Amino acid sequence: MSNRRKRFETIDEYIATFPKNIQVRLEEIRTAIRRSAPGATEAISYGIPTFRLNGNLVHSAAFKNHISFFPTSSGVKAFHKELSSFETSKGTIRLPLDKPLPIGLVKRIVKYRVKEQTAYFVRGEGSRVPSS
Repeated sequence: MSNRRKRFETIDEYIATFPKNIQVRLEEIRTAIRRSAPGATEAISYGIPTFRLNGNLVHSAAFKNHISFFPTSSGVKAFHKELSSFETSKGTIRLPLDKPLPIGLVKRIVKYRVKEQTAYFVRGEGSRVPSS
């Protein structure tokens, strides 16, 4: 998808540039994040949809063959067993377009990140993500 060079002001603008089938999947992830982190705000950061709560909470983006969900390295590490059937890297989970989205897992990961971000903020450490 050739959206990487465009600048978006809102997540709606970002999603609107994709084919309908991808838009549906991006909205599913967006809804799961919003329900799991009702206090988070939406933004565009690094040119992709971002949700913030005491700093960056999670990101998502569409690519040619997958949707990437970026819950930081701690989010991937905490759920590594449940993510064994997905391609992952340090802070990224690749969700293939030819398989159903694991919405329940996305929600659990977001809730984990909310607790993590809230704990660091309450302790006065800002939005720092713990080093692993």
